[in-house]
Amino acid sequence: MDFNSPIQSKNQQILLPILEEKKIELFIKREDVIHPFISGNKFRKLKYNLEEAKKLKKKSLLTFGGAFSNHIVATAVAGNLAGFKTFGVIRGDELGNNLKEILEQNATLRAAHENGMKFNFVTRELYRQKTSFGFIEKMKNKWGDFYVIPEGGTNEFAIKGCEEILSAEDANFDYVCASVGTGGTLAGLINSLKKKKQKVIGFPALKGNFLAQEIKQFTTKSGNWRLDKNYNFGGYAKYNEELISFINDFTEKTGVLLDPVYTGKMMFGILDLIKKDSFPEGTKILAIHTGGIQGIHGINQKLEKKNLELINVL
Repeated sequence: MDFNSPIQSKNQQILLPILEEKKIELFIKREDVIHPFISGNKFRKLKYNLEEAKKLKKKSLLTFGGAFSNHIVATAVAGNLAGFKTFGVIRGDELGNNLKEILEQNATLRAAHENGMKFNFVTRELYRQKTSFGFIEKMKNKWGDFYVIPEGGTNEFAIKGCEEILSAEDANFDYVCASVGTGGTLAGLINSLKKKKQKVIGFPALKGNFLAQEIKQFTTKSGNWRLDKNYNFGGYAKYNEELISFINDFTEKTGVLLDPVYTGKMMFGILDLIKKDSFPEGTKILAIHTGGIQGIHGINQKLEKKNLELINVL
């Protein structure tokens, strides 16, 4: 995979009765098909971080995440392809008690491990201190020098990468929508809007009022974006039977698979707003598919334990 060559993903039109009824055009930008593991915003966020790490002559990357983190596996795979050693600080020290068993059960960590990532499992309390000087120094004592990529991948280099998601043709859309985790993708989209009349709507995947401030750190624009906090389904990695059924129904009707942590919540929100006549007739909406499909295997394991409907994988 060439991180230096520009990648432009295709827009796929979504055809559903509600869209015809409300006279709304909805397209999905298929960032999810860039790569099986480094898909969606992960490719965008890592591209210039890898370039910066090479400029600084670093041989290793260190990053952070949970046991089902898309970012962890994307960093491991991208690092491996680009010739870096990778280290992952993983939240949950109990996961390190029997690594062999965890790797058998957890597809995310297994894929990261198979791509050469070494793990350091830490308590949730210690994880909260992960960016402190003392913690980073401990990691350097353990693993040597490295380039640090933040949890979720958001920093100035990630924003630069996310500013390349939209193409010149995307100026035709009235609204650009994306799910929001750390805010980096949304900031990149806001910065790269092609026309003044365009607006960005972010659908946070987690609770909290801090996201707007995080986004404002990376964009000087205001008035052309907003966050809709009504579709987080209880918080990060929280979902219910209604969301799972919606995802399966959407996949069956469109052939596009969504994940319940990010893109499923975004699409549920977009279609709910359309039903509620939040957009005038003739509106053209572009939804960004930020990937995250690799995490579905782990979510289905949890759903199976609870005897609940599973996500149908294509």
